[in-house]
Amino acid sequence: MKKIRNYDSLISHGDVESRKIVLDITEKTLRRLDSYERIKSIMRLDSDILHIGNRSWDLSKKKNVYLLGAGKACNHMAMAVDEILGDRLTKGIVIVKISEETDHFQNTDVYVGGHPLPNEAGYEACLKILDLVDHAGPDDLFIVVISGGSSALMSCPIEGITLEDEIKTTDVMLKSGAGIYEINAIRRHISAMNGGMLAKRIQSAGAELIGFGISDAVGTPATGDIGIPYEKYMSTPMGPDQTTLEDARRVIRDYNVADRLPKNVVDYLMNAGPEGETPKEFPDNTYFLLNTLPDSCICAKEIAEEMGIPAVILSSFLEGESKDAGSFFASIAREAQVYGNPVKPPCVILSSGEATTQILDNSLITGHGGPGQELTLSFSILAAKTKGACMLSIDSEGTDGTTPVAGGICDSTSYQTALEGGVDIHASLRGHASYEALEKMGDAVFTGNTGTNLCDFNILYIPKVED
Repeated sequence: MKKIRNYDSLISHGDVESRKIVLDITEKTLRRLDSYERIKSIMRLDSDILHIGNRSWDLSKKKNVYLLGAGKACNHMAMAVDEILGDRLTKGIVIVKISEETDHFQNTDVYVGGHPLPNEAGYEACLKILDLVDHAGPDDLFIVVISGGSSALMSCPIEGITLEDEIKTTDVMLKSGAGIYEINAIRRHISAMNGGMLAKRIQSAGAELIGFGISDAVGTPATGDIGIPYEKYMSTPMGPDQTTLEDARRVIRDYNVADRLPKNVVDYLMNAGPEGETPKEFPDNTYFLLNTLPDSCICAKEIAEEMGIPAVILSSFLEGESKDAGSFFASIAREAQVYGNPVKPPCVILSSGEATTQILDNSLITGHGGPGQELTLSFSILAAKTKGACMLSIDSEGTDGTTPVAGGICDSTSYQTALEGGVDIHASLRGHASYEALEKMGDAVFTGNTGTNLCDFNILYIPKVED
């Protein structure tokens, strides 16, 4: 099965040749980044000996081996571990965003949590995880698989704060315009799981923790040899937390959200003492980092060049308003085609990061969408001036915003197609209804779970136009 499941539909219209190039590079990139294959490449079980990269563990000395996990790429990560361990796995509990028919587990219970907003199922799964950890001992081993999205999926608020409080907090912060680091500063300090609190609980039980992580944080360096334990792992809930209580307080002030957040949350964060701080180090844990955010662009650049197309990584730090980024990429396409800057066509321009969409008034919302869809829809307006230009923007894990699609793809013909089909792109952007617009245009990209989670992946193809 292709990673891009509606590939044939996406190349049935528009600038077909440009779309094929963009989609083929994306397809191959997603395949190379699949965490199932990444884990299987470094992990194996020989009788009682578990080998992971350059490290080994004797499972005959372990009473129980548990698998815990959460995240938007957790399906593929957990399947690999579950398959390798087989009957040596005592029990697994994982929380995923979407359960697929192709998911197969032997000894692992799977719960479908909520994302981007937490839900009751995720909360119930967390209670089962905490009960499992609290009954563990020094002879037990926990293998934990975590990818982006775990903050919502692994939702378990501290005493005094309800699940409803956590849901509202997440909703307000996602619409505030704050970056993910800032949002997490708040979410991690009201959680019994995130902010390293799960790892702290395992540590308190005296058990050992081996972690597999995928980092979608902007600014994390590209991976090297994934079989070598990663010494500076900083990703929760199984690793130390970089955010502080003071960070959380600053975010509340900077984004003026005190009156919109639940009173319980604001009161706690503003008055919590040192005991409310999250853990900052776990030197005895072993972590393997499978992928980081820059990897998608590096991989795509290699693939494009293998296809004979020059490629440039513009940035792996892309943040800010998604629709503004779409206009910016359209202007880059025109500059390249007319003046050959920053690279002469035909060429591919790549970027990754985490664009956001600010929504200060829910009454303005007329549909559904996500940053990737808003970026491509916005791109289509100015891209009409650059013949053959084609841009894809997806959330690399497979779901963009509140929609079931990964993102969108538009080319220089898309704006006219929208007009002819009765789609008002400007109104769709104002109403944050990019999903409905792209669906009607036939330009929404559907992948399902991809097996990785590296935030936004953006690829722009610009063909050479003969004079």
